[in-house]
Amino acid sequence: MPVEPEAGRRKLSTAKAISEAIGQQMRSDDGVFVMGEDVGAYGGIFSATTGLLDEFGPTRVLDTPISETAFIGLGIGAAVEGMRPVVELMFVDFFGVCMDQIYNHMAKIHFESGGNVRVPMVLMAATGGGYSDGAQHSQCLWGTFAHLPGMKVVVPSNPYDAKGLMTAAIRSDDPVVYLFHKGIMGLGWMKKNPRSIGAVPEEAYEVPIGRARVAREGRDVTVVTLSLSVHHSLDVAEKLAGEGIDVEVIDLRSLVPLDRDAIVASVAKTGRLIVVDEDYASFGVSGEVIATVAERVPGSLRFASRVAVPDVPIPYAHDLEYAVLPTPERIEAAVREAVAA
Repeated sequence: MPVEPEAGRRKLSTAKAISEAIGQQMRSDDGVFVMGEDVGAYGGIFSATTGLLDEFGPTRVLDTPISETAFIGLGIGAAVEGMRPVVELMFVDFFGVCMDQIYNHMAKIHFESGGNVRVPMVLMAATGGGYSDGAQHSQCLWGTFAHLPGMKVVVPSNPYDAKGLMTAAIRSDDPVVYLFHKGIMGLGWMKKNPRSIGAVPEEAYEVPIGRARVAREGRDVTVVTLSLSVHHSLDVAEKLAGEGIDVEVIDLRSLVPLDRDAIVASVAKTGRLIVVDEDYASFGVSGEVIATVAERVPGSLRFASRVAVPDVPIPYAHDLEYAVLPTPERIEAAVREAVAA
């Protein structure tokens, strides 16, 4: 795998990086194809498949009817027969209408066949709030998939990782749930996010699934997070550095497998842990991360807290929505509490 690129090299949006990764794998393997709602002529509702239809045509980039159970089931069948489908579920919230296909088939066929049948399939979906999309279009839900065994779960935060993780996901012989936050895609009509544009190598490469990244080194407090919240946490860390508060930011990148060693190593150094997660607080990623540290290095943990979405549906109204999201203001308050403890 090439080293992470330096500033000044070719730069792509996260959306373009995802599309490029899919296109490269389609060129190298005729068994790779894409399907889902609006993935063809529209290019994906968040531009993750833009340009693929023009190059590969409608037999390999398939716009499907609005029937998630049907086209995810079709993807599972194709994967079992040796193809490598990339299936887009437009919003992760829609998993409710097709969860039987995802969890009882995609995730379990390998186990139920005694390891004889593989399901090399990528299920891709948009996540996240901040755009007044309402309670049925604004959730993250990656903790739900991570809780259910049989699926790898990856969540990129930047263009470089987005391409590398998609390449690794398509090449994997196991089913991979690939979740991208709307706020990291680098689309002009969305809120400006400078970290959604970044240097990306032209060649194909993999970011290993299951390996976290130290996005910023620090000595005073560890912030473990993922996706858009990595950006918010880095902004807070840079702001507080001027006051002498040194924040280490861990970008999980993958939830399954979870890089527990990276989490433990960081907290063993700082002694303070904050988990920032745009998923719901209860029974999720934040609790799992804190439990990992408490079980493995209990003597190192002097402080722990989490900044997550309270257990309420995501509001539509702008002010109410931002009251529940893990905003930079909430992250900063948590860091200040940690260093004061």
